[in-house]
Amino acid sequence: MSQATESDVREDGVIDSVSGPVVTATGLDARMNDVVYVGSEGLMGEVIEIEGDITTIQVYEETSDVSPGEPVEGTGSPLSVDLGPGMLDAIYDGVQRPLDVLEEKMGSPYLDRGVDAPGIDLEKTWEFEPEVEAGDEVSSGDIVGTVPETPSIDHKVMVPPDSEGGEVVAAESGNFTVEEPVVELDTGEEIKMRQEWPVRQQRPSEEKQTPTTPLISGQRVLDGLFPIAKGGTAAIPGPFGSGKTVTQHQLAKWADADIVVYVGCGERGNEMTEVIEDFPELEDPTTGNALMDRTCLIANTSNMPVAARESCVYTGITIAEYFRDMGYDVALMADSTSRWAEAMREISSRLEEMPGEEGYPAYLAARLSEFYERAGYFQNINGSEGSVSVIGAVSPPGGDFSEPVTQNTLRIVKTFWALDADLAERRHFPSINWNESYSLYRDQLDPWFVENVRDDWPEKRQWGIDTLDEEAELQEIVQLVGKDALPEDQQLTLEVARYLREAWLQQNAFHPTDTYCEPEKTYRVLDAIKTYNDEAFDALDAGVPVEELTDLETVPRLNRIGVQEEYNEYIDELEADIESEIQELY
Repeated sequence: MSQATESDVREDGVIDSVSGPVVTATGLDARMNDVVYVGSEGLMGEVIEIEGDITTIQVYEETSDVSPGEPVEGTGSPLSVDLGPGMLDAIYDGVQRPLDVLEEKMGSPYLDRGVDAPGIDLEKTWEFEPEVEAGDEVSSGDIVGTVPETPSIDHKVMVPPDSEGGEVVAAESGNFTVEEPVVELDTGEEIKMRQEWPVRQQRPSEEKQTPTTPLISGQRVLDGLFPIAKGGTAAIPGPFGSGKTVTQHQLAKWADADIVVYVGCGERGNEMTEVIEDFPELEDPTTGNALMDRTCLIANTSNMPVAARESCVYTGITIAEYFRDMGYDVALMADSTSRWAEAMREISSRLEEMPGEEGYPAYLAARLSEFYERAGYFQNINGSEGSVSVIGAVSPPGGDFSEPVTQNTLRIVKTFWALDADLAERRHFPSINWNESYSLYRDQLDPWFVENVRDDWPEKRQWGIDTLDEEAELQEIVQLVGKDALPEDQQLTLEVARYLREAWLQQNAFHPTDTYCEPEKTYRVLDAIKTYNDEAFDALDAGVPVEELTDLETVPRLNRIGVQEEYNEYIDELEADIESEIQELY
């Protein structure tokens, strides 16, 4: 969180009333969204409503024992984040206070109220290498140098977006703190490694472009059926225990983004603890370095103050936009937007606003839209290209997808990965329901798959979709009359669809080989099942009984493709064996 200097802070108001995280003050000279410090302990808060002399503040910390008459201090600046080297490999709370620094200050993992710390270390020195020299002209957003922030990521130092730019007078390599100037301009402006940016304001860009490159997740059901683009938006709704968090963990580990920003918004403390403990131990599969070298974690658990939960997604998206401006592809995981919406609902009720559907504020849809609209594939103001992909988990009560948060999210995002409790109970993971999920990115991503995987990718995928759709229709008949009453060709379709579900759509997140499946392997698994389908239907047309075609010895080996490292040789041999065994039947 951006720190206000002593000269910025002025005591100019007193508390009038306290209602949970909402405090009203009188005599406060402040503007909307200004940061203020409340009470004698200096609890951080944000102005959310001004009516006459009454200023309403949402406080980011517990407000018990705060009383009317205590002072309120204004800073004159909105809630902002510190941007600069040191954000990667960091774990923040919802308003960008580094948890490890706060723990060190307190000498305990249990944090007292009113404790604060800058979002990035102001005293640490970083090795700066300039990319400009005296006489160069620079403007807002231009990259002036690099800092090797982690073994995986070079941090690109940029001219602030609100700078007028000018001619470089001096730029030297060396070790500097984030507060020291690294480039001087003829206008007298000094460029530092540290920037501040208001979290509720989108960072500027030149142009938002149509994304045409997929964000490869390594999950067959996602890449194969419901792909998301780099710069795209996706929602993962599902009831308790259906696998939302595990799916997001898989995406954070395996998605081919340069930077991962993981926002734990109102999730259970034990889940967030697991993330915080696991991520530092994980190896980045692309570089071999630690995964945390390109990850920023924002932890705001369900027992933390509700107001900080409301702000944490803005903190995350602002950090993501900053790395996007450097030309990186960023993946932001928000787990979960339902808890964020619940925080909005609680604050709205404290403000006595007119409730909308199920008590959520009337502006719920607008806030969700503002958040997801900050995703995209952008032409940056410095000429580079970068993307922010936003994947939000939704936790509908009782798995009811008709509730307001899920429905409003559906109107905004272009990829919908619907998790199914019944699939989870049957141990089918990822438990993404292929009949309810969809992706509106398929057509614009197909050229990439055709060029980089196989030219018949769209046709093979459509065959898989059609087979699964037919199975869904046939299952209704099977429930009534049984499988044996179906014609032989429909019985065979059910058998092929079973292998699509078990060998292609199922994936073991805990198996060292099957946890990640590259697009080529995703295609080859589907192609192997299609080979069985084609050979079996030819044999059926030739008079071979369906029982013999469903009792083949070789076909169950389809289920073992996922765990094969040398999958090409395995599939080539398997396809030959399937063809040989079927042809021996007639």
